Parts: sequence; structure tokens; C-alpha cells
Amino acid sequence: MYYPISYHEPLFRPPSEAYSLILQPTIGCSWNRCAFCEMYTTKKFSIRDIKEVKAEISAMKAHADEVRKVFLADGNAMALSADYLMELLNSLNESFPRLIRVSIYALPKDLLAKTDEELYALREAGLKLIYVGIESGDDEVLQMVNKGESHATTVEGILKAKTAGIKSSVMILNGLGGKKYSRQHAENSARVINAVQPEFLSTLVLSYPHGIEHYQKRFKGDFVPCEIPDLLEELRIFISETDLQQSIFRSDHASNYLILKGTLGREKERMLQEIDAAIANPGMAGLRPEFLRGL
Repeated sequence: MYYPISYHEPLFRPPSEAYSLILQPTIGCSWNRCAFCEMYTTKKFSIRDIKEVKAEISAMKAHADEVRKVFLADGNAMALSADYLMELLNSLNESFPRLIRVSIYALPKDLLAKTDEELYALREAGLKLIYVGIESGDDEVLQMVNKGESHATTVEGILKAKTAGIKSSVMILNGLGGKKYSRQHAENSARVINAVQPEFLSTLVLSYPHGIEHYQKRFKGDFVPCEIPDLLEELRIFISETDLQQSIFRSDHASNYLILKGTLGREKERMLQEIDAAIANPGMAGLRPEFLRGL
């Protein structure tokens, strides 16, 4: 089926947005300096003319019955002004009567740049979910990877959105600080998660698309890569330190060695047991077979 949408590739979306209509009001990431991220390095951040985006929305009216969810790309479309986002949301609501949710990638700084009133108005207009890659809750690790955020700004930004009624899906990067900073990365990441109580939580594993040496050059510290047992131990520390009421947790991305799914904290002990089993006997305990040779 042909959709009259113009994409500036590469285009990324969260796994849970597989069946969403994806619009691209922004190109690239407004920060685009993180040591670990190569997603938008081929792009210069820019904002598309809203008339172009609204024309694409109008062209999609022929498929209005199919559109239930919309995801706004690229890297942090929440950097758009509240006025731009509101005009976009109004256009979506007018064009797609069965629309139930609009979601977006956001940086904590994007949320802090909006007033409480603006965030509430955006929520009322249908912006119901933000995806926030916080990567770590440890200030030292955040500085070394040049994230441009801190433990405090992360908590403040997500809680500001939460107060407005916007749900959050938060992601942590397993292995981000390497062996030297593993424990503090895990413990302080759990502290952030405990503070914001996200509706959705996931962990991905740090990857090296241009090689470990490339990442080491960009990392502002002593980076010693984690082996699989180190990553499992770090994941165990992180989950053991969480104190969550009801967060849907997923560790099932292609980068993850051990698949974990459940609700934290109700299923916390069960997940810890699965991690312990993988650490003690990786060949028998749910590690993906393609990764066993790395142990």
C-alpha cells in the first residue's frame, strides 16, 4: 500500500510503534552529541514547514479508518514549540476520528522548556506518551557520554510531563559506563526510575556500530567494555535497586542477551531469579543462543 509520506532516512521508531502512522516534523536530533549514538549523525537538525506535514496528514485521510496511533519523529520532536505541536495535533484530530494516541521522542530539556500549561494542553489534544532515552541516572556517566542532561534534569523533566498527565516510556543503556562505572550506573539509574515511576521501562545494551575504539575516543573517561557476565550483573543490580509500583518492563530488544518481560515491581523477584539462572548457567537459562559463544 502506498502512503503519501515523505521520509528523510534513516528513520527510527520505538518497537511499540510498529503499526503507527509515522510523521516526521523534525529531521535529526537537536542535541546529536551523545558519544554512544550514531542514529542521526548523517543529518543536520531542522524543522519542516508545518504546511508540508499537514499536507501529508491531509493526504492520509483516505486511510483515516486505519490510523489509531501516530508517532512523531525524528530524534526529539518534542523540541518543537508548543504552538507547532498544538497545530499538528489539531490537524491529526480533525483528520483521524479513530485516533487514540500520539507519541513522541523527547529529551528532558524539551519537557523543561514547556510550561505546565503547555504540557497539559498538549496532553488534552492527544499527546499521551513520551519516549525518553535517559540512558543513565548517574551524573558522572552522563557527563562522560556527553548526554547534556543530569540526574536532576531527567527527574524534573519526566515528572513535569507526568504532572500534565503524559505517560512515559523510559530507556536505560546497559553497559554504557563500562566495567569501571557499572555499579554506579546501575544504582543511580534505578534511583531515577524510582523517582519518576514510568509506565513503561526498557533496557537496551550498548552497541558499537563503528567499533569499540570509536566509542572509547568519544567517551570522556576510562572505558573498559563489559563482557556478557558483566552486563548481566549490572542488569541484576539495576532491577534489584528498583522500587516500582507498576511499570511494564521489557528487555527484549535485538541488543539484549537475556529476554525479560514483566511488571515491576510485582514480578521483580521472578526476573532476578531468571538473571541469576543466566549468570550461573547461561547455556540453560534463556540467553539467546547466538550470544552464548561470547561467554
